[in-house]
Amino acid sequence: MRQIVLDTETTGLDPSKGHRVIEIGAVEIIDRRLTGNNFHVYLNPERPCDPDAVRIHGLTDEFLQDKPLFADLAEDFLAYLGSDELIIHNAPFDIGFLSAELGLVQRSKLQNPVIDTLVEARRRFPGQKNDLDTLCRRYAVDNSQRSLHGALLDCELLAEVYLAMSGGQVDMGLMDAAPTDATGKGRSLPAVRPQGRLRVISASPEEKAAHAAYLAGMGNALWEKV
Repeated sequence: MRQIVLDTETTGLDPSKGHRVIEIGAVEIIDRRLTGNNFHVYLNPERPCDPDAVRIHGLTDEFLQDKPLFADLAEDFLAYLGSDELIIHNAPFDIGFLSAELGLVQRSKLQNPVIDTLVEARRRFPGQKNDLDTLCRRYAVDNSQRSLHGALLDCELLAEVYLAMSGGQVDMGLMDAAPTDATGKGRSLPAVRPQGRLRVISASPEEKAAHAAYLAGMGNALWEKV
């Protein structure tokens, strides 16, 4: 199964106000393994970035001015995605921006199935912070290189978080950075248990016979008297 972890950086928060995509990152997962076949581009948005956005991603107008337009790379991007499942954190944001970009080049909106890891995280950890940095801490994913938002780095981190989140990894109840007590110190959260029935594997007749023989060889075992 092929899945694509996808993220964008943008000039602002609202594509309806003319804000544009300036960076696209995508990481390929096949059968739950990162392949290294990634997609990463910076784009010239043909408009200035909002100062608040630059403080988040660090991509300046000067850096972006010689980068290609989305129209120049749209076909390569769509070919890379294909029809495979997308994994996105806060999917409406990225899908909304990409739909706007595709509309500008007279292409249809993405029809790929989408897993929104923010929705899944809120289901698992209601009432808690569920941004990418918090999820990295919760699932022991090293995000020490993330001083600014970056589409490709964020995809790589989200891929690790998603694999942990979807592969039976559980929160062991260790310290979580979000909640605090009255002293301002972090407090421990209860462990999140896997859902569903546990698989019970019974001993075979041969194993039971071997165990009985082992107990008999010990002699006068206390549990034999119980």
